[in-house]
Amino acid sequence: MKKERVKLTAAEKSELFAEGVITVILLLLLNLSVIILINLTILQNKNLVNGIYFLKRTITFAGGRHLWSWQNTFIIFMGVGDLIVLYWRLIRRYHQMQLRHVISELHYIAKGHFDHTISFKVKTDLQKVIDSINSLVDSTVNAINEEKAIEKSKDELISNVSHDIRTPLTSIIGYLGLLKSGVSDPADQQKYLNIAYMKAEQMKSLAHDLLEYTTLKSTSTKLNLSSLHIFSMLEQVAAGFEFEGQEKGIVFNIEARPKDLTIQADAEKLVRVYNNLITNALKYGTGATQINLIANLVNNNEVELRVENNGTQIPEESLKKIFERFYRVEGSRNTKTGGTGLGLSITKSIVDLHHGKIRCESDKDWTRFIICLPLNLKSEKTPA
Repeated sequence: MKKERVKLTAAEKSELFAEGVITVILLLLLNLSVIILINLTILQNKNLVNGIYFLKRTITFAGGRHLWSWQNTFIIFMGVGDLIVLYWRLIRRYHQMQLRHVISELHYIAKGHFDHTISFKVKTDLQKVIDSINSLVDSTVNAINEEKAIEKSKDELISNVSHDIRTPLTSIIGYLGLLKSGVSDPADQQKYLNIAYMKAEQMKSLAHDLLEYTTLKSTSTKLNLSSLHIFSMLEQVAAGFEFEGQEKGIVFNIEARPKDLTIQADAEKLVRVYNNLITNALKYGTGATQINLIANLVNNNEVELRVENNGTQIPEESLKKIFERFYRVEGSRNTKTGGTGLGLSITKSIVDLHHGKIRCESDKDWTRFIICLPLNLKSEKTPA
C-alpha cells in the first residue's frame, strides 16, 4: 500500500497560516528596528559614512559598475535571512503537527485497534518511529493470530480426543451392562468380553499416541543419535509386518542405494516412522499388492527415504491435510479402521526433530511418502 503524507485538517492549515503571518510581522518589526539603529549609528559617525562611500567608489564589477547602495544590499541579506527564519518556523510547526497525528494514531491503537497501522509517511527521523510502531503492530497481530490458532487447536484437540474416547467407552459400558444384566449364554458372554477388551485397547492406543504426540512436540525432546544401517533396519521393519502382509496379499520390496547406506539418526524413532507409514499403507491402501521401502543417497549431505504402495489413490484435497492430527482421509470420526488419526502427525514430528522434511504424493498407480533427512545429523543442531 502506497503511503501518503500527513493530511492537515482545516484547523491545522489555519494554524500554520497564522504562524506564518505572525512570524512575518515580527520579522518586519525586527528588520525595521535594525535599520533604524544602523542608520542612527552611521549618521552620528561621519568617518563611517566616508568609509562606506569610499568602498562604494573603489569596488567595481564587470562593465564598470559600482557596489549598490549599502542599504539595499543590507535589506536583501535581511530578506534572505527572514525567508530562512520563516521556513524554519513553518517547518517546525508542521513537524509538530505530524507528531500530533502520530500520537493520535497511537491513542487509537491503544484503545484496542491492535491491527491498525500508521498509513502516512514523513521525511524526518519520526519515520523511524512510525516504522517501529508498524512493526510492533504487525508483531502484535501475528501474536494474536497465533494465540487464536493455538486456542482453536486446543479446542479441536479436546473435541477430537473426547469423541475418540467416548466412542469406544460407550461400547465398553454397553457390553459390560449386558454382562451385568446376566447374559446366560456363555458364548455371548465371551463375545461381549472380547468386544469390550478390543475397545479398551483402542482407548489405550489413543492415550499412548496422544502422549507420544505431545512429547514429540515438546521443545525439550532429545534425539539419541547413532549410526544406523538403513538396509538392515528396513529388513527388520518389513519382517515385523510380513504376516499381516501375507494375509492381505501384499509383498514387501526393499532397496537401498548404496546397500551399505548409513545415516546418523535416532533408531527407535525412525523405526516408529516406518511402522506408522506401513501401518497406514496396510489399513488404507485398498487393493495394494506391493509396499516398497526404498532408501537413496541423494548427495553427500542428504538421504531420501520412501514408503510406496500401489493401493487406492489419496484424493488431492486430502494430501494437504494428511499430516494434521486426527485427520482421516475417509473424512469421518469413526474408528472402524482402528486408527487414532495421530500416526502421520507423530511421523511428521519425528521427521522434524531430525531436521528433515516429509511429503506425500499420490496418483492412480502409486502413493508415496517421501522423507528427506540430513545424512550426518551430528553437524546439525540437536534440539535442547
